[in-house]
Amino acid sequence: MSSEERWKLARAKKRADFRRHEMDTGSTEVQVALLSDRISQLQGHLTTHRKDYASLRGLRKIISTRRKLLTYLRNNNFDAYSTLIGRLGLKDEYIKQDRFSKYREAARPQMK
Repeated sequence: MSSEERWKLARAKKRADFRRHEMDTGSTEVQVALLSDRISQLQGHLTTHRKDYASLRGLRKIISTRRKLLTYLRNNNFDAYSTLIGRLGLKDEYIKQDRFSKYREAARPQMK
């Protein structure tokens, strides 16, 4: 079995695992799962070929696309977002955090 055939089988399995209904091939969950698989494949490639800047550019584009899809899913269907994050093992770093909150807490006087 060639690597292309293995890649097609892996993609078909990902689609089957993350689809919403029987004929679903392009929902947000499926797209994020396929992009995550592609990202992990490109990361492995880039550990071997460190100066492959064209692949690095492609990896950055794919990461950006996945981030946008996750933001869309978080804003429209938070339950699906949280289950998808858990199933893929991704960190929830997309929440906007206040950079200065720790300084405000430190400056606040302590009540006795």
